Amino acid sequence: MRLSLAKARAIAEKHPSAIVIGSDQVCAAGQRVLDKPGDEATCRNQLTALSGHTANFYTGCAVVGIEAGISLEHLDITTVTFRRLTETEIHRYVAREKPFDCAGGFKVEALGITLFESIESQDPTALIGLPLIWLSSALRQAGYLLP
Repeated sequence: MRLSLAKARAIAEKHPSAIVIGSDQVCAAGQRVLDKPGDEATCRNQLTALSGHTANFYTGCAVVGIEAGISLEHLDITTVTFRRLTETEIHRYVAREKPFDCAGGFKVEALGITLFESIESQDPTALIGLPLIWLSSALRQAGYLLP
């Protein structure tokens, strides 16, 4: 939440009449935080560590409007249970998707969904990195007519 709010505030200060959305996500498996892998080897290592385990994805979102006096924050926690993955499956997935800039090393909106046993969340869009159910509510609070 801290980073999503900082991102939104940084842009809102440059554009005080705008309504700005900031979002950030982190993946934690037990006590270990898994960053965006950045490269193929790190991605494979992260997916190997996640294989057969559960991870929590913490997605922060903020809506800030300086002139409008709006500052709304939200944290979504999504729990993902990974199925047991073979080394071959991990190599094949990473080679195809190249999810090096994604928290946890997968893209749920694409082939990454095949890596899971289950997903538990109040807002399934949060796993993509932006909780759209909450965001829609926040934008309505900011005066936007949705839909």
